[in-house]
Amino acid sequence: MGDKIFVFLGAGEAGVGVKLGNNRDEADEWLLRYPEDAQKMAYIGRSGWNSLRADGAIPEDEIRAAIDESYDRIVRKLPKKSRPG
Repeated sequence: MGDKIFVFLGAGEAGVGVKLGNNRDEADEWLLRYPEDAQKMAYIGRSGWNSLRADGAIPEDEIRAAIDESYDRIVRKLPKKSRPG
């Protein structure tokens, strides 16, 4: 995907960092749903990035869906010529 990142592995406490909204307000839904297991990422959290604990209350299928959505959000912003086929 060129020089773009869609997931950080090992972010927070044994989890992943993913882009969960186009802005902070959209990403805050996760903080409300999982206050013990989701947190705003340092430095890039204002842009909609959160850390999700993989060994907490967030179901594994929701974490996988969050990773997929993060990928889709990043790819949608790429120029068409740079998007994966």
